[in-house]
Amino acid sequence: MEMPVIPSERGDDIRGLEYLDCAELILLMAGNQFMVMEELIETFKKGTGIKKIFYETLPPKLMLRQILAGGAKFRNIILPGIPDIYSSVSEDSMNLLKNRGLIDDYFIYLHNRIVLMVPKNNPAGVKSVLDLAKDNVRISQPNPENEDIAKYIIEMYRRAGGEQLVKRIMVEKVREGTTILTTVHHRETPERLMKGICDVGPVWATEAIYAKMKNLPLDFIEVGKDLDMRDKVNYYIASFRDSPNPKNAKLFLNYIMSEKAKKIYEKYGFLR
Repeated sequence: MEMPVIPSERGDDIRGLEYLDCAELILLMAGNQFMVMEELIETFKKGTGIKKIFYETLPPKLMLRQILAGGAKFRNIILPGIPDIYSSVSEDSMNLLKNRGLIDDYFIYLHNRIVLMVPKNNPAGVKSVLDLAKDNVRISQPNPENEDIAKYIIEMYRRAGGEQLVKRIMVEKVREGTTILTTVHHRETPERLMKGICDVGPVWATEAIYAKMKNLPLDFIEVGKDLDMRDKVNYYIASFRDSPNPKNAKLFLNYIMSEKAKKIYEKYGFLR
């Protein structure tokens, strides 16, 4: 498999590059955790004394391609192909790694849900998932090629309006230019909403809550427990058989299940 190329502007998803050749821990963490990572990592460092940590918060599908290709290209750097830890919201990805002998096992450590993010005051008047079918509503839509969240969003569309709504949003409106797929991941959605490029975007609730915490001019609409996929969204995590730092990987897995880590996640809207 050819190494994926990470766009140069996605440097905010690649941290600790200065430790790339001497990292004591390499983490490929499902991208929608980006807002948690700084606090999570700092607390882990204080508790363990581990200092040199490299981590990515790119879409897990993209990082899976990075693992299977033996690395990824970013600017003039080759990012690592075998991490200590990988997390994803797709069990299929974890089973693929297990079947290839790259990991022994995995477990669930977190949950999330989907909301609709809109610009402040919701100028397009979006009230429900069904409104996304309207001709004049421009959607920032996570690309199924890179983003596991897209699978859950499409299922949300299916629950709300059947295959007809899925086709309207994911085929017809893509063709019409009113469903705009992301290039890398849904961190692009708030940027598009604030620039007036789009009217709405399905995102993880945690991203919408983080935008509120940052006082960005954005709002969000709850779609309801029947549609927000909280019953389906699991976060899976595993260490690698050939982990570069197996002892530290084990420490991190223990930490991620600790009460201290769970409280950090809850602060940003994640579900236990």
